[in-house]
Amino acid sequence: MMDELRIELYQPSFQEDFVRLNSEWIKTFFHLESSDRAVFNDPKGYILNKGGQIFFAVNEHGKAVGCCALIAHSRQEKYELAKMAVTPRYQGKGAGSLLGEAVLAYARSNGYKKLFLEGNTKMKASIGLYRRLGFKEVSKCGASYSRCNIMMELNL
Repeated sequence: MMDELRIELYQPSFQEDFVRLNSEWIKTFFHLESSDRAVFNDPKGYILNKGGQIFFAVNEHGKAVGCCALIAHSRQEKYELAKMAVTPRYQGKGAGSLLGEAVLAYARSNGYKKLFLEGNTKMKASIGLYRRLGFKEVSKCGASYSRCNIMMELNL
């Protein structure tokens, strides 16, 4: 199924998909937090206008089936891989890898030096994907979400 997917960058028409895809998995395993709602309500202000980007895995029918954000944290000169979500029907079929590789390629082409992410070890498939992408566990400090119990980094 991965051959049928393409990566597209954020457009306003993807706003509802960004919220739908992330709400779907968060509500399944955890609960929405105020920081989730802040990003959902204003991805342009929270992500795009600050030097970040949002990527979408889109199927052959033009439907977004996955997404992932790259959020700039300019003070630390680090970038966060965040809000990765793939709809259940496409999980385990390469959509997450396609998104992750697109984020890494974008980060490298823009000269970013370090990426980090916050996750939860309960999400075994996601943690496995992050490890395959090259992320390594680091000590957890200052997580943005109460659901996060692991932090990972990747030096580019």
